[in-house]
Amino acid sequence: MVDFHKRILFSDEAHFWLNGYVNKQNCRIWSDANLQVYVETPLHPEKTDCLELWFQQDGATCHTARATIDLLKDTFGDRLISRFGPVNWPPRSCDLTPQDYFLWRYVKSLVYADKSHTLDHLEDNIRRVIADIQPQMLEKVIENWT
Repeated sequence: MVDFHKRILFSDEAHFWLNGYVNKQNCRIWSDANLQVYVETPLHPEKTDCLELWFQQDGATCHTARATIDLLKDTFGDRLISRFGPVNWPPRSCDLTPQDYFLWRYVKSLVYADKSHTLDHLEDNIRRVIADIQPQMLEKVIENWT
């Protein structure tokens, strides 16, 4: 497929802290949130056209619950790159995504250059840095990824 790499919707997350490192394995959040509400209430159903996109996510357990994989398969069909998906994501391959080998390091270097003392300031810094990223930079990163 021509320009396959331009049709991948990468997913990832990063952690930011005000001071010090928090071992997230020690953090547990209990909630009475209803899974069905999250699964059955898409954010932008009328605007979403996924016919040409491939969705990629790593194999983290929190990403691969049966309901999540079923929803993604319903949305993307065989164009799902994930653990337990039609196209299997290689285990222990976090450095294969542009977010891991470029984006998060770049964003964090700029966010932490302006030391935040409150969560609001940290969030503002993150939003500002991400909003300032030029599409041309991301296009170059994706081109270099292939």
